[in-house]
Amino acid sequence: MEDLDKIAEEIRNCKKCPLHKNRKNAVPGEGDKKAEIMLIGEAPGRNEDEQGRPFVGAAGAFLNELLSIAGLSRERVFITNVVKCRPPGNRDPTQEEIDSCSPYLNRQIAVIRPKTIITLGRHSTSYIFRLAGRDFRSIMAVRGEFIKAKILGLDVRIMPTLHPAASLYNPAIRKFLVEDFSKLKKEEGLIDFL
Repeated sequence: MEDLDKIAEEIRNCKKCPLHKNRKNAVPGEGDKKAEIMLIGEAPGRNEDEQGRPFVGAAGAFLNELLSIAGLSRERVFITNVVKCRPPGNRDPTQEEIDSCSPYLNRQIAVIRPKTIITLGRHSTSYIFRLAGRDFRSIMAVRGEFIKAKILGLDVRIMPTLHPAASLYNPAIRKFLVEDFSKLKKEEGLIDFL
């Protein structure tokens, strides 16, 4: 069986797309290697690039608050991104970058075998929906719903939601994220330790 540390080392040394040229640190992801819940964002930002860790800036502080609302902690989940290096100026990742990097994410999913995948934002939601053979039109149309799917041979529940960083630019979005993470706690039988 494959090892998460080996995948992380490959990510840190990756040169498959041009993003490696400007990174300080690749951001493989972190958390419980046997997590029942996996959170998948889009790509690292400036703070993440500095520290080599996912969701450590202002959006990360809000994500920690959201996890607390759901009765979770960072130590009990695994947090990563579709793209593992920061796009310049925090722009959206390109399809080329997603295509180059997503095999790492697929391998992480296969090793961790989460029961629930929370997608944070439209890029991660679009990617996970594509893996599940589902159509994706808009994050607002699917956010906060629990969707049963098969991904990479695993039966999972997907809960798409908005990206925590979006609430930094548009405070009205904050209430949607709080609502979605509150649903996560209430979802009957979702995880054993809630």
